[in-house]
Order: sequence, then structure tokens, then C-alpha cells
Amino acid sequence: MPLKDKKILVLVGPGFEELEFYVPMMRLREAYAQVVVAGAERGKAYPGKHGVGIDGRADIAFDEVDPQAYDAVLIPGGWAPDKIRRSAMVKHIVKTMYDQGKIVGMICHAGLVGISAGIVDGHDATGSEGIKDDLVNAGATWRDEPAFRSGNIVWGRVVADIPDYCRELFKALDEE
Repeated sequence: MPLKDKKILVLVGPGFEELEFYVPMMRLREAYAQVVVAGAERGKAYPGKHGVGIDGRADIAFDEVDPQAYDAVLIPGGWAPDKIRRSAMVKHIVKTMYDQGKIVGMICHAGLVGISAGIVDGHDATGSEGIKDDLVNAGATWRDEPAFRSGNIVWGRVVADIPDYCRELFKALDEE
């Protein structure tokens, strides 16, 4: 039971990338981590980007999150990061957990949340090619690689890189 004592927060919003949400979450649960999903509204089912009929349901609301209670926060990509980055509470959660040295996992477009939370400056970063300029303009150094860790941030590029991203997440969580 490698992650039995880990409590992981996953952020969700409308238009999230289903595979970047469900695959890491299922892998973490398989490893016995406790996974909690937070969205703007408790209990709300958010539609995914591809409309495959598998919504992301929030266990708790963003304003109910105590960043101290979690070992890591994961942000899936899709269109959701551009929406949830506007929430002061989301920025507070991500910045607080980052400042506490906790793992922040971002894949694909999730780097937009990291930019808004002010945590990417000085880090190596990757994600969807569509946010490369945003990351560079926010002070990150772009690396076109599937997944890696820069400080306490775990980066994943795109859906095809989910296996590499998950391996980096597990390695980082195991070291923390």
C-alpha cells in the first residue's frame, strides 16, 4: 500500500480533460491514496471536454478546502484550467500548497492555473504547446518533454504522456 497515508486533492471544472482527470485519480486510488475532488460547488457534476458522459463530480467546494489537509494537488488539463484559474480560492489553494513544499501536479493546459497562482517563475515547465508562450512569459523555461519534476511541481505535457506523468507523480509522492 505505497500511498496509503497520502491525501490528494484534484481540482475540477467545466471542460476538464477526462483522461487527465480519471487516469491519475484511478491510479492513485489503486495505490490506496485518499483522493478528494474539489470544484466550485460541492456535489456538482462537471461536464468533461469531450462529452463522453463521464462527469467529474466535486466532493467538496473550493472554499471548503483546507490546503493543510492535503499532501498534493493535481490539476488536469482541458478547458477547465482557464476557467478555474479565475477563482481566488483556487489560486490560494495552489499557491499555499506550493509554498508549503507540497506536490503540485499540472498536465496539458493546467499550467494556466500555475501561472495565475504565481508559482511557475524560475521553473522548467511543459504542457500543451498552446500555453508555451504563456509559461515562458510567466518566467518558466519551456521543455518539450513528456513529464518531469521541477522543484515540487510535477509537469505533464499532453494526454499521450499520462503514463510518464503518473510515474513522475508517484515518484514525487513517494519521496515526500
